Amino acid sequence: MFRLSSVRSIAALGLTAVIALAPAIAEARAGLGSSSGSRGSRTSSAPPSTATAPRTAQPIERSAAPATQPGSAASRPATAPQPSGGFFGSALGRGLMGGLLGAGLMGLLMGNGLMGGLGSMMSFLGLILQLGLVFLLVKLAMNWFASRRQQQPATAAASAGPSPMSARSALGGLGGGSGMGSGSGFGGAAPSGKLTIESEDYSAFEHILANVQTSFGEENLNALRALATSEMVSYFAEDIAEVVRKGHANRVSGVKLLQGDLSEAWREDGSDYATVAMRFSLVDTTVDRVTGKLVSGDASGPVEATEVWTFVRPTGSGVRDWKVSAIQQV
Repeated sequence: MFRLSSVRSIAALGLTAVIALAPAIAEARAGLGSSSGSRGSRTSSAPPSTATAPRTAQPIERSAAPATQPGSAASRPATAPQPSGGFFGSALGRGLMGGLLGAGLMGLLMGNGLMGGLGSMMSFLGLILQLGLVFLLVKLAMNWFASRRQQQPATAAASAGPSPMSARSALGGLGGGSGMGSGSGFGGAAPSGKLTIESEDYSAFEHILANVQTSFGEENLNALRALATSEMVSYFAEDIAEVVRKGHANRVSGVKLLQGDLSEAWREDGSDYATVAMRFSLVDTTVDRVTGKLVSGDASGPVEATEVWTFVRPTGSGVRDWKVSAIQQV
């Protein structure tokens, strides 16, 4: 009975692991389900959530941008280090000294001498252990409160971004897409500071989405160079090379935007940036490169995915100059 129960437990754990890994195994689309690219000075900041992607986007794992965040040690002015005073100048040393002094004073008051409060070596070791535990608990609590204070500004900044409702217009708001180039899968014009995203821009985003996915499945790097930044093309090339190394091939087709809306748009250093959340469907499979046998995915029908894409273009350029500069999972 024990052996049977153990076998069943192992089988259940194995099934759980397979189910948990199934989505990652089946992802053959551009980016292979990872988060890569750059968003200018906001690369390390999470884009505001939207109706299409209400959950926070995953941090970017591969990026050429420096990994710094507002309020981080790298962005704060350096301060001169304060002398620690050695072990007894530290918090733990001061705690131990305070405990020893308190125990000695207790011994004097009780008439047992200066060290009578400690009683024995075991009492001394016990005191050290207790003080150490108290120190660790206090330090954990202080770190927790400090992390909460650091998260509050980031939360406030995210909530200050453009709301999903700001992207609604006479085009019908956040409805389902009805084909490439129509822009109907996105909201309409949505101002964000000095940068305004028009319906023509959304049509360009939809067009880039479909063509990037199709070109990635075709392993067409020349086509990808016209659609993405050189950084993103380098990541696509790495992913394609890894797939080829495994003897596999990605097959992506039937890309259709279902819903999309603006997360944020801004202008910096001569470039326009627009981050949009997109939910789309596609036939997403991986096959054996020689035999064509299905390795993962479902060739019989499309699957849905939701990602946050950032697009960039030189300031003052036209709608045709948008290129994808980052892809983030949610």
